[in-house]
Parts: sequence; C-alpha cells; structure tokens
Amino acid sequence: MPPIEDHPLRYQLANELHARPFPALKAPATLVFLAIKRPEDAPEDAPGGRAADLAHLQALLDRHGAPHPQPGASHHMVRIGRHTLKWESHSEFVTFMAFCDGIGSRPFDPVDFEVFPGDWLKAVPGTRVTSLMMRICPRPDEDVLRATLDEWFVAESVAAARVLDDQAVVASDFRIDPAGHVRMAVFVNPDTGPRRVGRVVQRLCDIETYKSMSMLGFARAKGLWNRLDEQGAALARLTTAMTVESASAEETLNGLLEISAELEAMAAQESFRFEATAAYQAIVRERIELLREERLAGRQTFAEFMTRRYDPAMRTVQATEARLRKLADRAMRAGNLLRTRVDVERSAQNQALLSSMDRRAALQLRLQHTVEGLSTVAISYYAVSLAGYLFYPLTGPLGISKGMLTAALVLPVFALVWWSVRRIRKRLE
Repeated sequence: MPPIEDHPLRYQLANELHARPFPALKAPATLVFLAIKRPEDAPEDAPGGRAADLAHLQALLDRHGAPHPQPGASHHMVRIGRHTLKWESHSEFVTFMAFCDGIGSRPFDPVDFEVFPGDWLKAVPGTRVTSLMMRICPRPDEDVLRATLDEWFVAESVAAARVLDDQAVVASDFRIDPAGHVRMAVFVNPDTGPRRVGRVVQRLCDIETYKSMSMLGFARAKGLWNRLDEQGAALARLTTAMTVESASAEETLNGLLEISAELEAMAAQESFRFEATAAYQAIVRERIELLREERLAGRQTFAEFMTRRYDPAMRTVQATEARLRKLADRAMRAGNLLRTRVDVERSAQNQALLSSMDRRAALQLRLQHTVEGLSTVAISYYAVSLAGYLFYPLTGPLGISKGMLTAALVLPVFALVWWSVRRIRKRLE
C-alpha cells in the first residue's frame, strides 16, 4: 500500500475499543470488587483527581512489588500475590477487581476482601460506592442450587436467572451483608469458557456499580422535594397576586425573579447528577439485556428485580428533573406576563405624561403668541421713538410738526416689526 498520512489519533482511538478487556475466569474462583467515588461530583480530569487515583493504585501495587501502569493510563491489569487485579478509572469513580482461583469453605468470607489492606482502604481518595463479593462455582443440580440460593441470600429479595443460553446461573439479593458487601454468585456449566465467564462477571459488576451510582441521583432528587414544594407554593401565591389590582406589580415581579433565579441555580447545580443518572440507568439496562436472562425455578430475574425496586427510583429522578424544569418555565412565563403588565402600565403612565406635556406645550404656544404680540408693540414703540429722532430734522423743510411725523411713522414701523417677527418665527419653525 502506498504511504498515507494517518490521523494523529487513529491508533489511540482504535486501541480505545480494546482498552478494557474482560477477565478470564474458571470455576471455582473468588472475586472481590470495590468502587470508589471521587469527592462530590469531581470528574476524573479535575485537578488532582487522576493523580490521586493513580497514587492510591500504586500504593497497593508497591506492597506486592507489582509494575505500575503507564502514565495517564485509565486501566491496568496485573498480578498481585495469588490474585489478579483489574483497575479501571471512569468519569467520576474508579474500580478495583481482584480474583483468584478456588473458593473458601465459608461462603462470602470477609477474609477474602483482605486482599485490600485495611490501612490502604482508609486512605482511599474518595468514598466507597459499592463493594461486592462473588463466588464462581461449578453448576450443581437444580435441587442443590435451589438450597444454596436459599442459604446464601435473603429469600424475599433474591434474583436468579439462567443466562447466555443457559450457560450459567447468576444470583444476588443486592443487599449489603454484615461485612458491608453485596453478595453475588455465578454457577457455570463445565463447558463454559473462561472468557465467557469473565464477561458474565464483568457485567454483574457493572450492574451493581452503575446501579449504585445512579441511586445517587435518587438521593439528590429526594433532597430537592421539600424545596420544590416551597418554591411551587410561593410561585402559586405570586401568580395569584398578579390577578389582584391592589398588589404591587414591582414587588410581585421581584419575587418572581428571585424564585426564577433560585430554580435556575438549582437546575444548573443538579444537571450533572441528573444527566449522569440517566446515563448510568441506560448502562444497567444494557448490561442486563446482554445477559439474555431466562427464568429459574419461578424466581424473579434481574430485569424483574430492577423493574420492581430500581425503576421507581429512576422514575422519581426523572419526575423531579421534569418538575424542576417545569417550575423554572412557569416562573419565567409568569415573570414575562408580569413584565408585560408593568410595561403596559408604564406605557399608560407615559401616555398620560405625554398628553400633559402636549397640553403644557399648547399653553406655552398660546402664551408665546400673546407675548409675541406684546413684544411687537413694545419693539414698535421703541422703533418709532428712534425713527422720530432720526426724522425730526425734516419737520422744518416739510412744514409738519413732530407729533404729525411721529404719527406718520407708527404704522410703517409697526408693520415692519410685525413682519420681521413673523419671518424670524417661521424660520425657526
């Protein structure tokens, strides 16, 4: 093939599709899993976020002399002692999966979790979202399997199903046991390959992790209920006040603006969590669908468990988000209506003011015309006097008296002054 220039990100993006391989597991095996969420809603690229996660991982690897991940890595799989550790960094949490061959005599023994040392757990840069213990066992006959499920899990909550064309049986009650972990079990057929088992295990871990992460949105939604009730009642009162003429429009508008600003602030603060919850819910549903569940001995499947216990919580999150958005829209519409009312009232006031100004202008014009006439008389008086002084020497040759000369000058001078004033006014207009 002739030389061709590759896009700078071609290999990086292609490798990203293969960046998080499934573990390969054979029954019997024991698996422990831990998901740690960063403080608050800090993303992985927040200052110090990724560095703290990598430093915490390296502290665990150094205890076993295991190699560190590459700089900037978002996943790492390495052997630590008799366990294989699989670490992954996600947008707002990191996960640690450790598995080994064989199972202990005591089901879900808390000792198995000691692959993560206690002092190391205390130093995690965040908080635990979930942790689980999983037993991967050869699949027994139906009677033994039924008795095992009754012994290991709470009967009223247990969900179990055949998965992947009856290649395995998965079960969990999604409860936190006295040791602080969620219990899961996988019973695999002898002919089920290690990588297929690994895919089932990874999907179960994803279901528990993303379920727990999405429930954070439910907790956030519950915390908004009381405040939304208060804001809804206040908005209703202010909207009702808009119909009362005696109510102050300015005060009502200020109240609406305060409510609208607070609702917009709440929406901005919660948008990340609500959007993340919707994304996590979609992942949970997708992972369950990929299991291709079939009912086992009349027990509820994972999908049925989520429909009964998980979906109502997610619908609550969606309803809270919709309510917050609708309240913000209502406050904005009410504010716009009230602004329109205030603008109309101000327009009426401005119209009245303009009418008053027109009346004043008319009065001023009439007064001006009156003053203009008086001014013409006054100017004419002085002009006649000046003209008289100018033409007095002609009284002798003409044989007329000064009074007659003055009388003869009055009308021409007055007419000239009146014409001059009219011309000046028209030029100004």
